[in-house]
Amino acid sequence: MDLLIAQLFSIAKRMWRFRWYGVAVAWLAGVVSAVAVLLMPDRFEASARIYVDTQSILKPLMSGLAVQPNVEQQVVMLSRTLISRPNVEKLVRMADLDLKSQSKAEQEATIDRVTKALSIQSTARDNLYTLAYRDRDPETAKRVVQSFVSVFVESSLGSTRRDTATAATFINEQIKNYEAKLEEAEGRLKAFRLRNIEITAVDGKDSAARLGEMSAQLDRARLELREAENARDSAEQQLTGEGSHGTATPNLLQDTVTNVATPEIDGRIDAQRRNLDGLLQRYTDAHPDVISTRKLIKDLEEQKRKEVAELKKAAAAAPAISQGSGNMAQQEMLRMLASAKVQVASLRARVQEYSARYAAALNAMKTSPQLEAEAAQLNRDYAIHKKNYEDLVARRESAAISGELDVASGVADFRLIDPPRASDKPVAPNRILLLAGAMFVSLAAGIFTTFVASQLRPVFHDAAELHGRTSLPILGVVSSLVTPAEKRRDRIDLIRFGAATIGLVGAFAVGMAVMAILLAKRVG
Repeated sequence: MDLLIAQLFSIAKRMWRFRWYGVAVAWLAGVVSAVAVLLMPDRFEASARIYVDTQSILKPLMSGLAVQPNVEQQVVMLSRTLISRPNVEKLVRMADLDLKSQSKAEQEATIDRVTKALSIQSTARDNLYTLAYRDRDPETAKRVVQSFVSVFVESSLGSTRRDTATAATFINEQIKNYEAKLEEAEGRLKAFRLRNIEITAVDGKDSAARLGEMSAQLDRARLELREAENARDSAEQQLTGEGSHGTATPNLLQDTVTNVATPEIDGRIDAQRRNLDGLLQRYTDAHPDVISTRKLIKDLEEQKRKEVAELKKAAAAAPAISQGSGNMAQQEMLRMLASAKVQVASLRARVQEYSARYAAALNAMKTSPQLEAEAAQLNRDYAIHKKNYEDLVARRESAAISGELDVASGVADFRLIDPPRASDKPVAPNRILLLAGAMFVSLAAGIFTTFVASQLRPVFHDAAELHGRTSLPILGVVSSLVTPAEKRRDRIDLIRFGAATIGLVGAFAVGMAVMAILLAKRVG
């Protein structure tokens, strides 16, 4: 620590030899900096305050129907990115600042100057924004702020409309893509069902369920056939026991055939026709479900015609019955027998049809799992594309409503609280602060000058310092005797140095005081 202090004292002693150089440089720097401060042009500030109201009565009412972005976040982001080069170029053109700029370099300099002079301050909690600009001419500053306010409002509206248009375009493109995918999936599903129309499930049941249903129908038909055969045999026995001797008219059996219906097939045909009506309400005639349902109805009608033909054959093969008997009971027994035979023939044909179907379904069980898996994959792809397509259509409508909502209510309500106004008194430069800085700079320049001179022309004030620098032995030291005249001269020199330094500081102090008085008069 003592060594450091000694070194500092040694440096100060060497700098003292060049004190007048430092005083001269300090005065020169002070005069130059003071003149520069006084010659700086005044700058006037124009400002405007805008309140952004992000609340709207329509938005709560349209909740769930329209997409409502975070308007407050959009406005905050807009305020942070408003001072960009495209906006500044537009602002320069609107404020006619480019009229004096002839070359490209001058235009670039104007844009850079305007960018640095613009400012926007916000209080995010209150949605208040202050737009300001500084210029040498107050009217120019006011004109720039007016243009700045217009750019601020137009940027918010334009960005929202561009976002809505971009979203609508993107959604329409996606809808077209999914329309193509949906048509392709429908084509694959249609081709699959046409290739496998015999085993394609229309009612959503798999092959095992259909096989079980066919087995149950076959068992029920066999049971009904046995019941009809038993009823026929019983009627024949009763008729034989009566010992009738006459024969009824052969047309009796034909009348019975006409009166016998096929209720099960008719019920199935009616059910399939109702199913066909429901499918036609949702799909076109070319849909695979519509085609398979119509084919099933046609098969059922063909089966009905076959059963009716079987009934006619049974009636024609029935034995002739005497017409001479007038016994009404016997005639009724004959009618019952004929009806029973017709019913047996009908049920026998039904059993044969169900047996053939059951055998075909049993043979198809070998390939059904693979076909059902392929059908499930096709149906799953079709369902996914259809769901995505419907979601995109719903979102397109939502985007359209959102665009209309923005047009009707606007993104936000921009209210001009304080119109653009330029101050009559300059707000810059702060000459008092600049003069104080100039004073410290001039003093620092003087001190730096003495330090540099002491390093360029060093001297030694004691033997220890000389030995430390040269590493040579010191043979002796000659002391200096100071006379009273030299002491008086050194004292006068010190007074002059102090006066010069104090005069420099006092000149700056007087200048700052004068500037403060002038500023107070302007404010008053």
